[in-house]
Amino acid sequence: MSDTTSRALSGTTDEKRALRAGLIGLGMMGRHHARNLQALEGVDLVAVADAFGDPHGAAPDHDVLPDVEALIAAGIDYAVVAVPTQFHRDVAMTLAEAGVHCIVEKPLAFDVSEAEEIATAFEDAGLVGAVGYIERYNPALQEMRRRIADGQLGEIYQIVTRRQGGFPARIADVGVVKDLATHDLDLTAWVAQSPFADVAATSTRRSGRRDEDMVSITGRLEDGTITNHLVNWLSPFKERVTVVTGEKGALIADTVNADLTFHTNAEATTNLWESMASFRGVSEGDSITYSIQRREPLATEHEAFRDAICGDTSNIVTMREGLHTVRTVEAVLESAQDRSVVHLDGSALGG
Repeated sequence: MSDTTSRALSGTTDEKRALRAGLIGLGMMGRHHARNLQALEGVDLVAVADAFGDPHGAAPDHDVLPDVEALIAAGIDYAVVAVPTQFHRDVAMTLAEAGVHCIVEKPLAFDVSEAEEIATAFEDAGLVGAVGYIERYNPALQEMRRRIADGQLGEIYQIVTRRQGGFPARIADVGVVKDLATHDLDLTAWVAQSPFADVAATSTRRSGRRDEDMVSITGRLEDGTITNHLVNWLSPFKERVTVVTGEKGALIADTVNADLTFHTNAEATTNLWESMASFRGVSEGDSITYSIQRREPLATEHEAFRDAICGDTSNIVTMREGLHTVRTVEAVLESAQDRSVVHLDGSALGG
């Protein structure tokens, strides 16, 4: 932990000064980080950096610094890294060497070797490192995860996600797997609290770009849960749905509207005589759409990382988890290319 962070966390609550935050990358995602950092209680956004300036006017009260070294020189406690994926490794490693906590926009790195290097560097330095998987902080998925942990679905059988929509002109360096499917692979392992063990994928290119723009993924988690993920940016409608099916029913999260619905398996509690006790049927039961407090997911993500620096790491996406997701993403791309089932070592999943 840096000396500046130690000073920020010492003393009584009234004596603690605000954490000094820095942001590198002021593009499409960076501008939203800037807005949230400037509104975050207990944090001061003291410096921003981007080699191309501030095209969206996200931080009009700040001089735009040229690079991460200048950001560190401003005396920051932690940094938000929102540069293109290809630069994640160099920026994150520089921050680790300087003793600065950081949250890196998803995915953690461009490939597994870079992700391993970053995660290890932050762990060895005793720094808080996280990955910005904003979907985890959608109120519908946060509530879904809480209810599953409380046993509402009983044993989990299957997790299905659908992430479809129009083409994002901002994406130029990766395909739909690294840009969008990475969200589904992360949130699936998190919801089930089990890493991926196997994946099989099929992808295609229809937009004339180098990278894939449509993928279908079938997976199996280490706990035996089977999964399916349909992802593309070629659909004329937007869909963000996660369906978790278990022995007691199914939870459906619509993260576009932050809605969560529960469909009860009406036969789950049927009393059966001994010879039939091993057979549990399924039939349509009651359904309910829950009333959820709808907060901006990015605001919740920033609060979780601030709290992690102050000692509560319970609600962040750790870099070790981010490494496992990068490994799963690469397995998906390998499977699609080779038309094979790829087996993963899930030991990288932590938290």
